[in-house]
Amino acid sequence: MDEVFKALADASRRRLLDSLNARNGQSLRELCAGLDMARQSVSKHLAVLESANLVTPVWRGREKLHYLNAAPINAITERWISQYHRERVHVLADLKRALEEEPMSDLEFVYTNYIRTTPERLWQALTDPAFTSRYWGVTFESEWQVGSTVAWNVNGVRMADHAQVVLEADPYSRLSYTWHTITPEFAAAYDMSDELVAKMAGEPRSKVTFTIEPVGEMVKLTVTHDGFEPGSAIREGIQQGWPELLSSLKSLLETGDPLPSPDQAATQPA
Repeated sequence: MDEVFKALADASRRRLLDSLNARNGQSLRELCAGLDMARQSVSKHLAVLESANLVTPVWRGREKLHYLNAAPINAITERWISQYHRERVHVLADLKRALEEEPMSDLEFVYTNYIRTTPERLWQALTDPAFTSRYWGVTFESEWQVGSTVAWNVNGVRMADHAQVVLEADPYSRLSYTWHTITPEFAAAYDMSDELVAKMAGEPRSKVTFTIEPVGEMVKLTVTHDGFEPGSAIREGIQQGWPELLSSLKSLLETGDPLPSPDQAATQPA
C-alpha cells in the first residue's frame, strides 16, 4: 500500500482522480485541458497513479483512455484499516465515499486488481459455483463456451434467459458474458417496484468482461462492465458492488477466506 499512499499524497494527482471521478475514461488530451496542466506533468502523474493501480489505462483503437480504479482504496478500508491512525482513517473514508458513492457520468466501469494467485485458479474462482458462492453469493450454471447460456442463482432465485449468454471464453485469459435479466422472481425477492422493473426491462443488456494477465507471481484482473445507456437504472443499482466484490475475491484467493459479510450489490439493485 506504500505506492497508494505516495500517489495520494500529491495534490495534483488527487485532482486527476477527482477529474476521472467526475468523468471517467478521459484521454491525456482531455485531462490536460480540464485541469490546465502541462501534458508532461499529467503524463508523469498518470504514470504514478497507474503504478499504484489507482488508474487503469484502456486502449480504444489508437487512443489511450484512463479509468479511475477504486479497488486499492476499498482494499485499504476493508483489510488494513485498523493499522492506521484514526485521522487517516477519516481521510480514507472520505476518499472511499468520493470514489465509490458519487455517480459516474460515463457508461462503463473499469476496475483492476492484482491478486497473488495463478490464472488457472482465478478462472476457477470466476466460474466454479463452489468459489462464486463464497465471495459473491451467486452460483452460475453454464458450460462456459461461446454462445452457452448463463443461469444465475442468488438467494434462492434462479435467473435464466435465452439472451443471457457467454460472449467470449478463452480459459485463463478472458471471459465475457451478458448481464442477468431482472426476472419477476428476482424483483419480488428484493421488493422492487413495478416502475423500477419496467425501467430496467427497457434498457439494453449490459455485459461484463474479465481479462486475466499474469504479472510475475501475481495475476492482474481487469473487470470491464459496459453497455449501459445514459441514466441507466441498472448501472445505478450495481455501481458500488464491484470494488467490494473484487476485494472479497482477492481475500478468498490469498487468505482462504472472503471478506466478512460480503456486499452483493454487484448483483442487486440498490
